[in-house]
Amino acid sequence: MHDYHVHSNYSDGAFLSGMVDAAADAGVEGVGIADHCNVSPDPSAERFKRVLGFNLDLTYERRREAIEAVREDPGVEIDVYDAVEMDYDPDHEGAIAEFLAEAGFDYAIGSVHELDGANVHTRPHFADKPAAERRELVDRYFEKLVALIDSELFAIAAHPDLIERNPHLRGFATEDHYAAVVEAFRSSRTIPEINAGRLLDDYGEFHPAPDFLDRLVDADLRVSVGTDSHAPAVIAPRFDEIEAELDRRGLEPVRPEEIR
Repeated sequence: MHDYHVHSNYSDGAFLSGMVDAAADAGVEGVGIADHCNVSPDPSAERFKRVLGFNLDLTYERRREAIEAVREDPGVEIDVYDAVEMDYDPDHEGAIAEFLAEAGFDYAIGSVHELDGANVHTRPHFADKPAAERRELVDRYFEKLVALIDSELFAIAAHPDLIERNPHLRGFATEDHYAAVVEAFRSSRTIPEINAGRLLDDYGEFHPAPDFLDRLVDADLRVSVGTDSHAPAVIAPRFDEIEAELDRRGLEPVRPEEIR
């Protein structure tokens, strides 16, 4: 079992060494440091990521040195991967592909975080929109997700129903959305992720949610494991819950050699 998706102080997580130590204590065989990164050429996106400190496009070489130092520590007995979680937009595939080719990460995770010019997590932005408009935005979310999978820029598609975290977007996903995503995964090297990033809070579900995960399982698709942890203390409980869920469903997670 490997946790391919945690964050460090190179984006919005805790100190890198602490995340690795916590992953080892949780019993994982390997951990992927997959910090947020956005290479959108849009000026507003540039300002947004600098304000948040999502500067991995500028600091990935420095972080690589830190990862190498952790790997060389004789007290660290798990594999540590130099990874990235990239924001995806179909309009920016060229910039994303160029950056990934230049950076040479061990693997890349792709995420759709933005809708209607706002982060999906920004509840007030969506709260007062009419239901029909929110339904259209959810349609757009799944269109972007299918494009992400089809692009094959990424080894893993993270939290493939992120909209469910926002109560104003929750409940608009349909069987047709799920079917389109499953079909895209069937013909792509990109692997869906079982993500525990909101399992222990008010949302209380994995990504993908049970009905969506059922469709992925029925299609006999492989899954990767990602706790999406930003703090050391949550790695073990999230990892334990994912492990139990995989056991319940009889799922075998992908191995590192399958992540490409």
